[in-house]
Amino acid sequence: MSNNINTVLFDLDGTLINTNELIIASFLHTLENYYPNRYKREDVLPFMGPTLIETFEAINKDQVEEMVQTYREYNLANHDQLVTEFEGVYETVKVLSEKGYKLAVVTTKMLNTALRGLKLTGLDPFFEVVVALDHVEKAKPDPEPIYKALDLLGSKPEEAIMVGDNHHDILGGKNAGTKTAGVAWTIKGREHLMSFEPDVMLEKMPDLLYVLEGKQG
Repeated sequence: MSNNINTVLFDLDGTLINTNELIIASFLHTLENYYPNRYKREDVLPFMGPTLIETFEAINKDQVEEMVQTYREYNLANHDQLVTEFEGVYETVKVLSEKGYKLAVVTTKMLNTALRGLKLTGLDPFFEVVVALDHVEKAKPDPEPIYKALDLLGSKPEEAIMVGDNHHDILGGKNAGTKTAGVAWTIKGREHLMSFEPDVMLEKMPDLLYVLEGKQG
């Protein structure tokens, strides 16, 4: 990859922090409340990535707000015991920060929950810029949140790479004109993410350092 990349934008859930079990449990708790015995673990995997409103609107337009509320209450109550970090993430982000890369998180989460996850895993000192759902009109794959992050960092799309575990991240990066990196630890499966043709696929987060230094990719 060319050496003019000086900006790295990260998705949060499933990319920097392992919120997979928390998200799955939150969906199952919420759906069990409204539709007992109808949803299993594999049924909620497709709900990971889109906003809560998009997901619940597709299930029941009349109960979206209360379903979101039920989800968020459970999610916050169980956040700290279910969220863990992915191997090599902290070390990689620390090195990027020390090397002077501009770093931001671009997430479809609300800001308060996003900050809580970053703080829990010790990543919060590295991210002065966090673009959350409450900062934008449109979520990824719309380029708006990525443009907002770039603007706040004083960066251009051609200087940036968007790193994520979901097709929303890859398509969002493409729509904004950045490079894109998928992560092979995505719960959706490596092949699913590859089908959206990211510029690179990271087997583990430290691979990003080699990609940015132009040693592979």
